[in-house]
Amino acid sequence: MIRTEPLTPAAFAPFGDVLAAEGEPDRLINQGLCGRWHDRARLDFGSDGRAGISIFRAEARSLPYRLEMVERHPDGSQAFLPMTENPFLVIVAPDEGGRPGRPRAFLTAPGEGVNLHRGTWHGVLTPLHTPGLFAVVDRIGPGMNLEEHWFPEALLVTP
Repeated sequence: MIRTEPLTPAAFAPFGDVLAAEGEPDRLINQGLCGRWHDRARLDFGSDGRAGISIFRAEARSLPYRLEMVERHPDGSQAFLPMTENPFLVIVAPDEGGRPGRPRAFLTAPGEGVNLHRGTWHGVLTPLHTPGLFAVVDRIGPGMNLEEHWFPEALLVTP
Protein backbone atom coordinates (compact mmCIF):
# COMPACT_ATOMS: atom_id res chain seq x y z
CA MET A 1 0.00 0.00 0.00
CA ILE A 2 1.15 3.53 -0.78
CA ARG A 3 -0.15 6.47 1.26
CA THR A 4 -0.48 9.85 -0.41
CA GLU A 5 1.59 12.73 0.87
CA PRO A 6 1.38 16.48 0.29
CA LEU A 7 3.33 17.79 -2.67
CA THR A 8 6.28 19.91 -1.46
CA PRO A 9 9.27 21.12 -3.47
CA ALA A 10 11.70 19.32 -1.13
CA ALA A 11 9.92 15.95 -1.22
CA PHE A 12 9.40 16.12 -5.00
CA ALA A 13 12.91 17.40 -5.90
CA PRO A 14 14.37 13.97 -6.84
CA PHE A 15 11.60 13.57 -9.45
CA GLY A 16 10.95 17.07 -10.77
CA ASP A 17 9.73 20.56 -10.06
CA VAL A 18 6.59 21.80 -8.30
CA LEU A 19 4.92 24.57 -10.28
CA ALA A 20 3.01 26.90 -7.99
CA ALA A 21 2.46 30.60 -7.45
CA GLU A 22 3.27 30.61 -3.74
CA GLY A 23 4.89 33.35 -1.71
CA GLU A 24 5.89 36.63 -3.27
CA PRO A 25 6.62 36.67 -7.01
CA ASP A 26 10.22 37.00 -8.14
CA ARG A 27 9.36 39.97 -10.32
CA LEU A 28 6.56 42.39 -11.01
CA ILE A 29 5.93 43.00 -14.71
CA ASN A 30 3.32 44.67 -16.92
CA GLN A 31 3.41 48.02 -15.13
CA GLY A 32 3.42 46.27 -11.75
CA LEU A 33 0.10 44.54 -12.39
CA CYS A 34 1.44 41.00 -12.88
CA GLY A 35 3.57 38.84 -10.61
CA ARG A 36 6.07 36.53 -12.29
CA TRP A 37 7.41 33.42 -10.56
CA HIS A 38 10.42 33.12 -12.83
CA ASP A 39 12.04 30.01 -14.36
CA ARG A 40 10.40 27.39 -12.13
CA ALA A 41 11.04 24.22 -14.18
CA ARG A 42 14.03 22.50 -15.74
CA LEU A 43 12.78 21.61 -19.22
CA ASP A 44 14.92 19.07 -21.08
CA PHE A 45 14.09 17.86 -24.57
CA GLY A 46 17.47 16.49 -25.71
CA SER A 47 19.43 17.63 -28.73
CA ASP A 48 16.93 16.35 -31.32
CA GLY A 49 13.67 17.37 -29.64
CA ARG A 50 11.72 20.56 -29.13
CA ALA A 51 9.11 21.76 -26.66
CA GLY A 52 5.49 21.16 -27.57
CA ILE A 53 2.28 22.05 -25.77
CA SER A 54 -0.57 19.55 -25.96
CA ILE A 55 -3.97 19.49 -24.26
CA PHE A 56 -4.97 16.30 -22.39
CA ARG A 57 -8.41 15.39 -21.04
CA ALA A 58 -8.10 12.43 -18.66
CA GLU A 59 -10.90 10.51 -16.97
CA ALA A 60 -11.20 11.33 -13.28
CA ARG A 61 -10.11 8.61 -10.85
CA SER A 62 -10.72 8.19 -7.14
CA LEU A 63 -8.88 7.03 -4.05
CA PRO A 64 -8.12 4.33 -3.25
CA TYR A 65 -6.44 3.98 -6.65
CA ARG A 66 -5.00 0.79 -8.15
CA LEU A 67 -1.53 1.46 -9.55
CA GLU A 68 -0.78 -1.15 -12.18
CA MET A 69 1.95 0.49 -14.22
CA VAL A 70 4.36 3.38 -14.42
CA GLU A 71 6.08 4.90 -17.41
CA ARG A 72 8.97 7.18 -18.19
CA HIS A 73 10.18 9.34 -21.03
CA PRO A 74 13.93 8.83 -21.53
CA ASP A 75 14.31 11.63 -24.07
CA GLY A 76 12.56 14.53 -22.37
CA SER A 77 10.90 16.15 -19.38
CA GLN A 78 7.13 16.39 -19.10
CA ALA A 79 5.13 19.13 -17.36
CA PHE A 80 1.47 18.82 -16.32
CA LEU A 81 -0.36 22.12 -15.88
CA PRO A 82 -3.97 21.75 -14.72
CA MET A 83 -6.45 23.97 -16.53
CA THR A 84 -8.78 23.92 -13.49
CA GLU A 85 -8.29 24.57 -9.78
CA ASN A 86 -8.73 20.87 -8.91
CA PRO A 87 -5.98 18.87 -7.21
CA PHE A 88 -4.64 15.72 -8.86
CA LEU A 89 -2.62 12.64 -7.92
CA VAL A 90 1.04 12.45 -8.96
CA ILE A 91 2.78 9.09 -8.63
CA VAL A 92 6.55 8.84 -9.10
CA ALA A 93 9.24 6.26 -8.42
CA PRO A 94 13.03 6.39 -8.23
CA ASP A 95 15.02 4.55 -10.86
CA GLU A 96 16.77 1.45 -9.54
CA GLY A 97 18.98 0.00 -12.26
CA GLY A 98 16.57 0.71 -15.10
CA ARG A 99 13.46 -0.35 -13.20
CA PRO A 100 11.17 1.64 -10.92
CA GLY A 101 11.79 1.51 -7.18
CA ARG A 102 9.13 1.96 -4.52
CA PRO A 103 6.52 4.46 -5.81
CA ARG A 104 5.50 7.57 -3.93
CA ALA A 105 2.15 9.31 -4.33
CA PHE A 106 1.64 13.06 -3.97
CA LEU A 107 -1.54 15.11 -3.87
CA THR A 108 -1.25 18.54 -5.44
CA ALA A 109 -2.92 21.60 -4.00
CA PRO A 110 -5.49 23.33 -6.21
CA GLY A 111 -3.76 25.12 -9.07
CA GLU A 112 -0.38 23.36 -8.65
CA GLY A 113 1.37 21.67 -11.56
CA VAL A 114 4.47 19.51 -11.84
CA ASN A 115 7.37 19.11 -14.21
CA LEU A 116 8.78 15.58 -14.29
CA HIS A 117 12.49 15.38 -14.98
CA ARG A 118 13.67 13.43 -18.02
CA GLY A 119 13.62 9.68 -17.32
CA THR A 120 11.48 9.89 -14.15
CA TRP A 121 9.21 6.88 -13.60
CA HIS A 122 5.65 8.13 -13.09
CA GLY A 123 2.05 7.02 -13.08
CA VAL A 124 -0.36 8.07 -15.79
CA LEU A 125 -2.15 11.41 -15.57
CA THR A 126 -4.54 10.95 -12.64
CA PRO A 127 -7.05 13.74 -12.08
CA LEU A 128 -9.37 13.28 -9.12
CA HIS A 129 -12.13 15.56 -10.51
CA THR A 130 -13.72 16.19 -13.87
CA PRO A 131 -13.02 17.56 -16.43
CA GLY A 132 -9.38 16.37 -16.01
CA LEU A 133 -8.14 19.04 -18.40
CA PHE A 134 -4.38 19.75 -18.56
CA ALA A 135 -1.87 21.58 -20.69
CA VAL A 136 1.15 19.30 -21.10
CA VAL A 137 4.58 20.57 -22.12
CA ASP A 138 6.78 17.77 -23.37
CA ARG A 139 9.21 16.64 -26.04
CA ILE A 140 8.24 16.58 -29.69
CA GLY A 141 10.81 14.75 -31.82
CA PRO A 142 11.93 11.51 -33.41
CA GLY A 143 12.13 8.17 -31.65
CA MET A 144 10.02 6.29 -29.13
CA ASN A 145 10.09 8.42 -25.99
CA LEU A 146 8.11 6.01 -23.81
CA GLU A 147 9.02 3.07 -21.61
CA GLU A 148 6.40 1.25 -19.51
CA HIS A 149 6.75 -1.00 -16.47
CA TRP A 150 3.81 -3.16 -15.36
CA PHE A 151 3.86 -4.32 -11.74
CA PRO A 152 3.32 -8.05 -11.11
CA GLU A 153 0.55 -7.06 -8.68
CA ALA A 154 -1.32 -3.75 -8.50
CA LEU A 155 -0.35 -1.43 -5.64
CA LEU A 156 -3.10 0.37 -3.75
CA VAL A 157 -2.73 4.14 -3.30
CA THR A 158 -4.74 5.42 -0.33
CA PRO A 159 -5.32 8.84 1.22
